[in-house]
Amino acid sequence: MTSPVRKTPGRTLGEPITITGPRGDWSRVRADLDRHGCAVLHARVDDWRPEQAGGPRLRALLGRDWQRFLELTHPDVRTRFASSRILLKFAAAAVLDVSPPTVEIGYAGSGRPYLRGYDGVHISLSHTDELLLVGLATGGVIGVDAERNDRRLYGPGLGRHMCTPHEVEEIEALPPDRRDPALVRLWTLKEAYSKAIGLGMQFRFTDFGFRSDDSDDRPTELLRPDGTPGTTGEWTFGTYGIDDRFTVSVAVGDAGFGSTAEVAAGTALDGSIMDALSEALGSDEDGGGGGDDWW
Repeated sequence: MTSPVRKTPGRTLGEPITITGPRGDWSRVRADLDRHGCAVLHARVDDWRPEQAGGPRLRALLGRDWQRFLELTHPDVRTRFASSRILLKFAAAAVLDVSPPTVEIGYAGSGRPYLRGYDGVHISLSHTDELLLVGLATGGVIGVDAERNDRRLYGPGLGRHMCTPHEVEEIEALPPDRRDPALVRLWTLKEAYSKAIGLGMQFRFTDFGFRSDDSDDRPTELLRPDGTPGTTGEWTFGTYGIDDRFTVSVAVGDAGFGSTAEVAAGTALDGSIMDALSEALGSDEDGGGGGDDWW
């Protein structure tokens, strides 16, 4: 169950879509991309556990991430890493109308993921505990982040590590029981925005901010450290609650060219190349994002 908290009035955002496994409702992802130019989906790790794919198929699905997967030693970390990449590949495959193993994920120097060979769809991912979160966008960049609702963030040093001076003032003015929820929301918004612009933790969280109190109907806007507006409407932000346990935030920035009308890989790649890929990897009669044995 998802519940919207705040959105901005420019680009509209659809509510996060629940995907229960490879045979989930991928049509909703494509529909949100058509309508909003972006789509956000969430899933449970248990629905995407890597062992369900089997050894050879898992290696094919992870592709260039296979070696990194092998190098991870903590079982839970390994599982979340593989599950999030598999979910991302199925989501991208559903949009591009290809088989999931043909999707290749690359990483920029900041660690930001992207789709190799196809820049018409921008991607972002996050995971915490058993929650997986994926964002896709056309015509702009996207960042997503998720945190547990019960995370404790309030304490000394907010102004040195996390909050702008304006945010610190607003947090201190809140009732004590509202401070941590407000900080979780701020944290996810800042993480999502940092991921969207491709800087990650290189962009200090004390250099930009948002309103700490979202109890009224004002839209979520990027703010300078002194609390004045920092953008002119090219960014859209949304924050949602999922299962009464998680807070997730989305940041989408417009590139100024509108959303891409057609994103299927077949429209961007030579037909003979697509035929060769399908023959080598096995075609999926159900289309991208579905099928037996994980594709």
